[in-house]
Amino acid sequence: MSISMIGVDHSRAPLDIRALFAFSKKNAGEAMEKLKEQKGILGCIILSTCNRLEIWVSTEDDAEISLYDSLCRMKGVAEQGYEQYFVKREDREAAEHLFYLASGLKSQILGEDQILTQVKDALNLAREHFTTDGVLEVLFRMAVTAGKKIKTEVPFAHGNPSVIHQAIRFLEEQGYFVRDKVCLVIGNGEMGKVAAQTLKECGADVTVTVRQYRSGMVNIPVGCKRINYGDRMEYLPQCDLVVSATASPNFTLREELFEGVQCKEKLVLIDLAVPRDIEPSLGEREGMVLYDMDSFHMEETPKELEQNLEAAGAIVRAQMDEFYMWLDGRDVIPRIQDIREEAVHDLNLRIAKILKNTPMEESDREKLEEAVSTAAGKVVTKLIFGLRDNLKQEAFLECVAGLERIYEE
Repeated sequence: MSISMIGVDHSRAPLDIRALFAFSKKNAGEAMEKLKEQKGILGCIILSTCNRLEIWVSTEDDAEISLYDSLCRMKGVAEQGYEQYFVKREDREAAEHLFYLASGLKSQILGEDQILTQVKDALNLAREHFTTDGVLEVLFRMAVTAGKKIKTEVPFAHGNPSVIHQAIRFLEEQGYFVRDKVCLVIGNGEMGKVAAQTLKECGADVTVTVRQYRSGMVNIPVGCKRINYGDRMEYLPQCDLVVSATASPNFTLREELFEGVQCKEKLVLIDLAVPRDIEPSLGEREGMVLYDMDSFHMEETPKELEQNLEAAGAIVRAQMDEFYMWLDGRDVIPRIQDIREEAVHDLNLRIAKILKNTPMEESDREKLEEAVSTAAGKVVTKLIFGLRDNLKQEAFLECVAGLERIYEE
């Protein structure tokens, strides 16, 4: 059994390339089911966020599968040199990547904890579609455990690290403050709610769009107002800042929609969606400034973050060691059981004559033979696992192989 992943993220590809391979929740579920049907794939999970797309699989050892080719087929993308943007990882390298990723240590905004929820959601979605397996299940659960421990034990000192927080800090560095600004948030999903709540906490006047057919079914952050999505352009002339964060495959703001719309002298547009929500050409219009997900990079790690990275790394390494021990044990335990059975059988053959000639009731003899077999099995198990606890993994596996050879003939 092997673990493999293929991925593209903000550090390797621009937003438009990432958008080609992004999945909605519904599409990710359908794609995982198709992927699981491929010969040699034992389990699969798709992690698709605004900053990255990753496909994870556990496969049979002799399986020959191109995850990149499979991805292109599922997305209907013709091969045009996009493979250069992807990274492939296998086995321990792949597992290590996931542990650091779930801990927020590979995010565009270092230490952010939204990725932890996204990793959990990816695992839950795979469960719903019955595409995960035992190995990926344990790997993702233990990576989430590492992320939770870091979140509770190593609180990063720079506050709530999310994209909208970084965007607000970025604007403040440009001399633009959202306090008392009239803001419109298009989208009431997870990211939209975080954006609306954050802007409200910063003192902005916030209105959130809600689809008309769902207007009475959804909650919006406390203190925010709501309008129907279809009324967004009528409200836009009042706005200083617009954030769009939907899962729509189409633009929420297009150039043609602005014909006849008189906006304020300066309108800030922030597009937090992948694929894009806001038509890029709007950023070229006079008086409009457009930012997207790639606009908010941290150029350097803040000192307060550096002070916590060592502690976070120690937690990650401890959880990784636990996973590797489980994974290695998963393969070797059946071998240990076979060795124990052979050793117990060997002992029984050697003492059979002694027990047979020992005067006692037959029922007592049977009980004694059973007790000896049980005790012998426990002793063998204790010795073998004692070796595992006191030897390096490579040496321990050599010992197991040596014990197996004893009983080969």
